[in-house]
Amino acid sequence: MRKHVAEPIKNKKDIQAVEQYLKEHSYRDYVIWVLGLNSGLRVSDIVGLNVSDVVDKTHITIIEKKTQKRKSFYINDKLKRVLKTFTKGRNLNEPLFLGKQGKRLDRSQVYRFIKKSCYACGIKIQASTHTMRKTFGYHHYQQYKDAVILQKIFNHSSQRITLMYIGVDQDEIDLSYKNFEL
Repeated sequence: MRKHVAEPIKNKKDIQAVEQYLKEHSYRDYVIWVLGLNSGLRVSDIVGLNVSDVVDKTHITIIEKKTQKRKSFYINDKLKRVLKTFTKGRNLNEPLFLGKQGKRLDRSQVYRFIKKSCYACGIKIQASTHTMRKTFGYHHYQQYKDAVILQKIFNHSSQRITLMYIGVDQDEIDLSYKNFEL
């Protein structure tokens, strides 16, 4: 039996719809969404961040929970603005994302808001916590067409795995059939 396979959101209007929905319903969830879409981080690494990891920084640097590899990435302008607003007046030693009980948010809570927001926006995909990471990868590849850099960003062992992960391989196969005639 095949496990539930998360999908990227390929339509930019759908991404913006989820973003707007989250902004209206939970600023914390909106910040997680923006961070996920602009970093390609796994949810376990996002919820593991502390306020000190992002305040007055040009880069976010972590040790990935899954791979134990060091990862550092540039904080783009949109993410800087969102994080600056979100962290204003916060204690540097506290978790960046807190749940209702004042404890570190966990991935199951992120899973629920992603599923709920995609459903509310009428987006018919298999949504999960990996949706943000796959959406980042899909659009990064569409913009730069560079599987090598994306492979490095994701710490994948091959370009083929990266393209399969973000769903580009099937899109490209379909397009090649569509445009092929003998």
